[in-house]
Amino acid sequence: MRPIYQSLIIPFLLLQGSLLAHCQVPCGIYNDAARIVQIQEDFSTIQKAMTQIKELSLQQDARSMNQLTRWIITKEDHASKIQKVISEYFLTQRIKAKTKGSDYNKYVKKTTTLHQILVSAMKCKQTVYLGHVDEGIDQIETFIDLYFDKHGKDHIKQMSES
Repeated sequence: MRPIYQSLIIPFLLLQGSLLAHCQVPCGIYNDAARIVQIQEDFSTIQKAMTQIKELSLQQDARSMNQLTRWIITKEDHASKIQKVISEYFLTQRIKAKTKGSDYNKYVKKTTTLHQILVSAMKCKQTVYLGHVDEGIDQIETFIDLYFDKHGKDHIKQMSES
């Protein structure tokens, strides 16, 4: 018979990664600005990883190959984080479907921009071309303009500076 703590800790450890993300329970607790700042940081990390991958790929020693592998994993992880937040937070929880008029046009622009961010993140996984990072960052700026009012934009700026 297993002690009770083993029965509790194993599921906790298995779910640990998913506990860090925002849940899909309708709790009403959202921090859109924090998600945007995190995505911007993820793109910055990908950018640094790509630069390091290019530099380390010129080396042949074991230490460099080890670091190269770690930077590749880091790049993949941060691109996946972007995809997760865009898909599971913005597209499924925050962007509400509209069917007509100017609300519909804005909805299409938001979802199209988010799709372009997803594609940029995918391309960041596939290559070490820094242009894909630039495209993702540009699309984030476009989304900020579509999604946030002046107060929200100021909040993002404050969070980015701190």
